[in-house]
Amino acid sequence: MTHPITPPPELMQQWLGEFFGCTVSGGLADSERFLATRAAQWGADQELEACCAFAESQPWGLVNGPHVADVIRTARRPKQPSLKEQALIALHAIATGANNAREQNLDFDTIRRALEQLDD
Repeated sequence: MTHPITPPPELMQQWLGEFFGCTVSGGLADSERFLATRAAQWGADQELEACCAFAESQPWGLVNGPHVADVIRTARRPKQPSLKEQALIALHAIATGANNAREQNLDFDTIRRALEQLDD
């Protein structure tokens, strides 16, 4: 499963404090969280692509470079499971009692969304 590259709230507050020249200790606006998360993701993607380009440019990479770069990309940016796969995971969690009531509601929602995509 993929995980978003999200700076912790404390770090976002620190950055805001540095920008405004004060101490920020309150909640963060949705726009602040969104921009910080997107900026972190963009930076991580740039670093990933630089690492892949480096692998492809090395003597050992001239033969294996594209393959190595693909392996790195797949490992660092795995594809999110399809809705069908998510629904099967959710069904398993419900069937085994592996989650709490809140998670179970999210699992039911995932299964509902998957069923809604089926043809009648």
